[in-house]
Amino acid sequence: MFRSTTLLCALAATTALPPPAPPPAPPPGKAITAPAAEVPPLRFAACPASVPRPPAPDRVECGRLSVPLDWNRPHGRRIEVAVSRVPASGTPAERRGALLVNPGGPGGSGVPYAVTKRARLPESVRRAYDVVGFDPRGTGASAPADCGPMGGLFDVPAPDPVPAGPAAEGAYLSSLRALADDCAAGTGEALPYLSTEQTVRDMDALRAALGEPRTHFLGVSYGTYLGAAYVAAFPHRTGRMVLDSVVGPWDWHDFDVIQSRALLEARDTFFAWAAAHPDRFGLGADRAAVRRAYLDARARLADRPAEGVGPAEFDRAVYRALGRTERWAGLADGLRAYLRDGDPGGLRPEAGSDDPATRTYEAANRAVKCADSPAPTPGRVLADVRALRRLDARPLLTGLEAASCAYWQHRPTTRTPLGSPAAPPVLLVASAHDPVTPVRGAHALRALLPGSRLITLDDDHSHGVFASRGAPCVDTPTATYLTTGTLPPPTTHCPGPGLPSVD
Repeated sequence: MFRSTTLLCALAATTALPPPAPPPAPPPGKAITAPAAEVPPLRFAACPASVPRPPAPDRVECGRLSVPLDWNRPHGRRIEVAVSRVPASGTPAERRGALLVNPGGPGGSGVPYAVTKRARLPESVRRAYDVVGFDPRGTGASAPADCGPMGGLFDVPAPDPVPAGPAAEGAYLSSLRALADDCAAGTGEALPYLSTEQTVRDMDALRAALGEPRTHFLGVSYGTYLGAAYVAAFPHRTGRMVLDSVVGPWDWHDFDVIQSRALLEARDTFFAWAAAHPDRFGLGADRAAVRRAYLDARARLADRPAEGVGPAEFDRAVYRALGRTERWAGLADGLRAYLRDGDPGGLRPEAGSDDPATRTYEAANRAVKCADSPAPTPGRVLADVRALRRLDARPLLTGLEAASCAYWQHRPTTRTPLGSPAAPPVLLVASAHDPVTPVRGAHALRALLPGSRLITLDDDHSHGVFASRGAPCVDTPTATYLTTGTLPPPTTHCPGPGLPSVD
């Protein structure tokens, strides 16, 4: 691991942003006392070609689960939830049941994730569990949300997403209103029911259809919020549960603002890291110089977009890159290539706006967030944008997804219940410097899950930890918990990898 003196000095000079006061956490939710869902066994068959295949002799199989659109009206309209399963590879004596998995979002598709995440799980977990993925309602192939043009979100190049001045702020609010109107028109009567509370009812129906007495679950990012909501609704059916990279128990807009602040800190760390390697990246020899290069690139793209890359596309690429340190070199190389050669290829978002999966993801993301908690007012949205701009004139607003809830047609008055004192302890995992789900969220959610354990990967700056960062200190006790039920000590700190080395 390379840690130069220059880098350490640069990091020491980085000014920390003042943390906002933590929003209050909701009280633990009220459990659903109705009997378990009466559902027939799930029938599995071959998967569509879009689902990746695991290496032989493992196999993946797919099915569809019929559930009510509104669980409070079980005899009304029904929708189907897409499901995938990779059977356990161990002996019958090793089997521990089904492990449901969710990749996050909200909006992430879980059907392919059963294959891709399982491939990275410790062998003991693969042998013990059928790994089961599902597309939560509104995502993937489960009654996908349709928000049409989403108020111009998919325009290429899109307008600058950081409004500066009254005219730009007015246009920003107008785009949020148009996005909300497009979602209402495209998704129709289903819009209020694409919620986490409805999804956890689907999860319990899936548990019953699989013939499992309890729900074992691995959730990452938004999957932690989903898992905590399941605990609130079904504490006595909660099995072994790993919540990795934890979303805090706050209104979604509050969470988005906290994330935006954390991303500014991560970006400053990136600037210092790139400055520590001036011969490799050529962006400057100190943090201020790299920041100037970054702002120069963004300003040029705002003034004259190149090959479909403008400031909005630039910010989306940066947002993604900051979430995993293995992407930092690619971002630095992309900045250098554009500034030296005019080539914007390394600054283009991974998925294009014409990708149907991207459109479904973005639609489901807003639908779920706006169904889950009270909406901010337009005035609150502008106040938060202005506060972020006071911290940094060019903040990353890409993650302010719940801002569109200010104009949502369905307006919930309560927050999704999370956690329960009646559930067994669960295991939380976090990265100490994760900018996407800051570690403070893990501590806040832990207060709603009495007896739960927390493993923190110190000196790490990435999103996603278990079976992702190559840290035995995290992976071994987590696998032990899943396979035996033995929890680690209440609080564990593991040594992390630090900032990435440079070839």
